Amino acid sequence: MKAPTTRAVQPKAPRAPRSAALALLACLAACRSSGAVGPAPAPARGITLQPVASGLRDPLYLTAPIGDARLFVVEQPGRIRVIRGGRMLPRPFLDLTALVEYGGERGLLSMAFHPRYRDNGRFFVNYTDRSGNTRVEGFRVGPDPDVADPSTRQLILEVDQPYANHNGGHILFGPDGKLYVGMGDGGSAGDPHGNGQNRATLLGDLLRLDVDHGEPYSIPSDNPFARTPGMRGEIWAWGLRNPWRFCFDAGLLYIADVGQNHWEEIDIVGSRRGGLNFGWNRMEGAHCFRSPTCDRTGLVLPALEYGHGEGCSVTGGFVYRGRALPSLVGHYFYADYCSGWVRSFRWEQGVVREHREWSLPSHGPITSFGLDAAGELYLVCGDGRVWRFVPAPRR
Repeated sequence: MKAPTTRAVQPKAPRAPRSAALALLACLAACRSSGAVGPAPAPARGITLQPVASGLRDPLYLTAPIGDARLFVVEQPGRIRVIRGGRMLPRPFLDLTALVEYGGERGLLSMAFHPRYRDNGRFFVNYTDRSGNTRVEGFRVGPDPDVADPSTRQLILEVDQPYANHNGGHILFGPDGKLYVGMGDGGSAGDPHGNGQNRATLLGDLLRLDVDHGEPYSIPSDNPFARTPGMRGEIWAWGLRNPWRFCFDAGLLYIADVGQNHWEEIDIVGSRRGGLNFGWNRMEGAHCFRSPTCDRTGLVLPALEYGHGEGCSVTGGFVYRGRALPSLVGHYFYADYCSGWVRSFRWEQGVVREHREWSLPSHGPITSFGLDAAGELYLVCGDGRVWRFVPAPRR
């Protein structure tokens, strides 16, 4: 197969989704090692799940614009559904099924509302097109606030994908107003093209784009390689295998990176620290990948990892900042797709504290977490259901 290439709409100068079949394949990978960086999780009670919606088709993400009571749920085949007043509206907010290649790790993978969505109506999506490549596109809402205007579609970024897996797919606006794009290493196994350590490609990276200037975007002048010949200026960080969800909170960036054969990891760094190398494929988690020894110079090692004796595919989440669960404010939630557990911890002065594994009602395979405009936390499951985290009834 030819070496991968990347294509971007040129600016003016200045694991991934998990369908059931995908996750089972991931879980069949070697499950020989166990262990963790940081304290083992303690069993915990006190929260439960409240049903929000069902009947969705392979939902992968949930989000909401700032100050908006509605919920927007991304379906992997290519639709975005609206939940308003506890009811799922029959008409999709946006239907891209004619454009989306759906199956395995491909599909409509996430969406992000512009921080000034209330004023400008702009939002963005990340999906796999019919050629198997990643596309980030922008749209605007139509006259009906519950329906987008498909005629406003604008290509922001296109990246060639050499294989069908490790698309990454999460897009999220940071506190700096820039659009961040999580890109997997291009797929197959073991990063055969070495994309994770190659800053001349957009694969295996976290990208940072200014979609408010330039056409269709500009490269922020403070991106670490904005003026470095031979390197892609869009890159904010590199050395990622398949970042399946990241988030910002209180000056920190949390990245959940899906592992290869043995280790799943969560990385935590300052959100303004660009130019960091998270190690793949020199490292898998905190361990050398190809040999017993390797050069770790300059690499960011995980804040937390767990072995494949405990799970097989990390699903990153968010730091809780809502009001319903006051004792958990500041706790980061994450899950494992195969094992089905939900865990949380608090990151304090560079140390994992209060690491817990929650006893929850039976739910489907966890594809994602979500946040509403009030900061309340949701669980998105591959069986078509969405749940809200709420306090457990007192006994």
